[in-house]
Amino acid sequence: MAIGVWISLIGYFALMIAIGIYAMRTSTSSSEDYMLGGRSLSPKVAALSAGASDMSGWLLLGLPGALYVSGLASAWIGIGLFVGAFVNWTLVAPRLREQTVHYGNAITIPSFLANRFPTQALSLRTVSAIVIVIFFAVYTASGLVAGGKLFESAFSGIFNFGGLNDYAVGIIITLGVVLVYTVIGGFLAVSMTDFVQGVIMMLALVLMPAVVLFGEGGGGYTQAAQTLNEIDPTLLSWTEGLTFVGWLSAVTWGLGYFGQPHIIVRFMAIRTLKDVPIARNIGMGWMAISLIGAISLGVFGRAYAVRNGIEIDDPETLFIILSDLLFHPLITGFLYAALLAAVMSTISSQLLVSSSSLTEDFYRLFLRKEATDRECVNIGRVCVVLVGLVAAFIASDPDSQVLGLVSNAWAGFGAAFGPLILLSLMWPRTNGAGAISGVVVGAVTVMVWISLGWGGEFMGGPGVYAIIPGFIASWIAIMAVSSMTADAGEYQHIER
Repeated sequence: MAIGVWISLIGYFALMIAIGIYAMRTSTSSSEDYMLGGRSLSPKVAALSAGASDMSGWLLLGLPGALYVSGLASAWIGIGLFVGAFVNWTLVAPRLREQTVHYGNAITIPSFLANRFPTQALSLRTVSAIVIVIFFAVYTASGLVAGGKLFESAFSGIFNFGGLNDYAVGIIITLGVVLVYTVIGGFLAVSMTDFVQGVIMMLALVLMPAVVLFGEGGGGYTQAAQTLNEIDPTLLSWTEGLTFVGWLSAVTWGLGYFGQPHIIVRFMAIRTLKDVPIARNIGMGWMAISLIGAISLGVFGRAYAVRNGIEIDDPETLFIILSDLLFHPLITGFLYAALLAAVMSTISSQLLVSSSSLTEDFYRLFLRKEATDRECVNIGRVCVVLVGLVAAFIASDPDSQVLGLVSNAWAGFGAAFGPLILLSLMWPRTNGAGAISGVVVGAVTVMVWISLGWGGEFMGGPGVYAIIPGFIASWIAIMAVSSMTADAGEYQHIER
């Protein structure tokens, strides 16, 4: 492994840890500081933090891998996500920022729901926290799988010692660095590192497709299109081979945004309500550039690989293989850092949200109601480590697929919390009984759907993505139960 790669990677790791140390000295004196950054995020940090924590390793591994296999038909996932993110920033962000302060200055999603629906406060906090920890363990595992795949593909036997292999060492190093800056710096460290990581990811997704198309051996768009047509004419079609159910399952990924705690918690932390539109514009611009880059890499990366005789055994390692083949070691190290940035930005956000729920919605609620802020900060740090270890165990299978793990966790959160977040913010008649019904019905529907194998290979097959039945069932449950039970007067009108 060239020294230039190590220079870039070590520099990246050092920068992340330095940011964690800065954040520890700046914003970890209270629970609100540690878990929400004191609600002081600037628009650009909030925007890129939300985007980077959203996209994770699937943006550089899973999505290009899907495009590599099935062509532009898989791009509908990205389109659905873009639309969903825009609606999320427009409908949810301003209302959640305002209402979480109004309803008891809530610093976690479960505590906001408990304050919004006091008749079911205990049940909502408990059930919501359980759902968050379960699905985030799976979601975090997907990021560790991506880190493991990077080391397995890029370092080729260097770390095979002491009963470990490259994949296992990749998981250990990825989790270890994330734990350091997340444990010591909390939410501010996570958000600031997300901003830096978001910039790195976007630059990588501009650079890589450009080199694949126009660099040596690329041949430009015309040559790439000709090669793809020779492989399979449907690769450049948005619809060929795609069933209506497959298309619907792809675009409805966007429904998941409304219920992703690690994303919407950024809305709660934005500095002021007036900053939300600015953050939205920055965030959507970043997302458009990054998605176009990932889609281009997947499609045109296949043309490049075929034309130059490059073997790609696992399509999800396309970014890693091309990074090593096409660039100077210093740039290769930067691109590896971009992949780790995508992975770490999401893992750190998920670990912090999980630990916040365990601390605020279990420890402080059931074990130590009189716990001080300093005690809760320390317990939160312990919980970050515990959830990380569980995720590492789940990720230990080297045959795990990044996109598959992400799709399951994304569906679980989207169905459990998405309808409730929307209705709690915009439908005054929503009550506590409806709220708890929606969370339970949504989560259970997704878990049953996945366990029965009804999702299948939804892009081209007969399966329906689990978020569709889960989201619909949860929405119906909330509206039906709320309408059939008494209005407890839980909604508080906000004077503007």
